[in-house]
Amino acid sequence: MRQSGPVPEQLSKRSLVTVSHAIERAASATAEDGPLVVFALFQRLPYFDRERRRYERIAARAAATVVGLVGADPVLPPPGAYAVSLDESDDLAREWTVVALTPRFGGVLVARDRVEVASDASTVESGRLFDAWWSLRRDEALHEVLRLREVLADRLPADARAAVDETVRRVRDLPAAPGEARVDAAARLLAGRADRAYRTVPTPGRRPDAADESVRILDEAGMAHWIGADAVTASGVLPVALIGVSLGESAGAADRVVRRGAAREAQAVLGVLTGVLGPADRAVRLADREYLLILPARSEEEAVAAAQRLHESVAGQTRSYPFVSFAVHTVVAVTARRPLPVAEVRQALRWAVREDVPVATLAAAPPMD
Repeated sequence: MRQSGPVPEQLSKRSLVTVSHAIERAASATAEDGPLVVFALFQRLPYFDRERRRYERIAARAAATVVGLVGADPVLPPPGAYAVSLDESDDLAREWTVVALTPRFGGVLVARDRVEVASDASTVESGRLFDAWWSLRRDEALHEVLRLREVLADRLPADARAAVDETVRRVRDLPAAPGEARVDAAARLLAGRADRAYRTVPTPGRRPDAADESVRILDEAGMAHWIGADAVTASGVLPVALIGVSLGESAGAADRVVRRGAAREAQAVLGVLTGVLGPADRAVRLADREYLLILPARSEEEAVAAAQRLHESVAGQTRSYPFVSFAVHTVVAVTARRPLPVAEVRQALRWAVREDVPVATLAAAPPMD
């Protein structure tokens, strides 16, 4: 990301999708304003596939449409567009960039993946955080076209470079429109209000007005929403740590029926589970005394440390409830796969309980049958 120009803000994907779609809609509109050039970096194929039809319309109107993807070689771009393959280690692989430029119009979004999730996210995918800036000023779009033209020059065919150069020449021949700042200011107001309106929608599976710790435990429907089972997600962009937790009672523990304070014990267990979660993390009740902790953007070392803290906290409950002795087993997995390997973690957790392995990793457990 370039150092000059607007200072990037920390924005969520949810906030940026509206801006991206607005620039794409402008690019696909009918207008007599000279040749159009569009650059779009999508990070991964699933994100582009969702917008493929839109880019087919754009490519039909544009002098040049360039689409950059990690591992794009086997991907057929829309007719008239050019696909650029980005390597995992390429600096552009972390960018989500959309820029449209004509002699009379410019729109640009440049976002660099922080590999983090916002604490108030309604889903893992929508809460992904980026260092981003955007503008509907033609001169800003021109700077980005020049930057991408330089970075991708060796990966573009001659006719694509010629179309970009011709558009740039036409842009430089015309002064910027005096009303661009007004349009940009109005667009920012609308985008901000749309984002605030979205924030008022409650997350399924949670009660945001409840005060006790139990509201941080999702059911399976809430988990499906949180991890984006019905949304467009892609492997490779965000690691997520999963901790499977089994809280059984040790052999010889007193019969639960004759113990007093069972409700208080259950509440304490929920407090232990949520106590290891950060603001962007969630816990899921999978079955009686079986849970899954979802920790976005955590390393395996951090996840194992969280599992160990969980063991220590549960062990500490015996001081408050001397007739309770929990047998705790955990399985840790860190993955960038989508969908998340929940079934594999649950099977590994059953193995850990059977073999009495207190803290295991998914790699150490036998593969699924």
